[in-house]
Amino acid sequence: MPYYQRHVFFCCNQRDGGRACCADKGAAEVRDYAKGRVKALGLAGEGKVRINQAGCLDRCEEGPCIVVYPEAVWYTYVDREDIDEIIEQHLQQGRIVERLRM
Repeated sequence: MPYYQRHVFFCCNQRDGGRACCADKGAAEVRDYAKGRVKALGLAGEGKVRINQAGCLDRCEEGPCIVVYPEAVWYTYVDREDIDEIIEQHLQQGRIVERLRM
């Protein structure tokens, strides 16, 4: 059994030269929000869910992105409501949120 049931990586990369990047879209704040929500819901910890920051995931042009393992599902998001939906549907119920999938 893996150490975590699901591992969520938030791209928080900052690019130079005006290139699109997740950091410019508030990725660190959204990551912190997700981490707090997962803890508040009792989903964090060994055998459960881990929220992590990642360097560049190389999909910044498609919008801010996260990837959920072990399923390797890529999402984009606009706001906290999208993150709430990913937490509720994917992390809690195991259902992929197709409308946010990259």
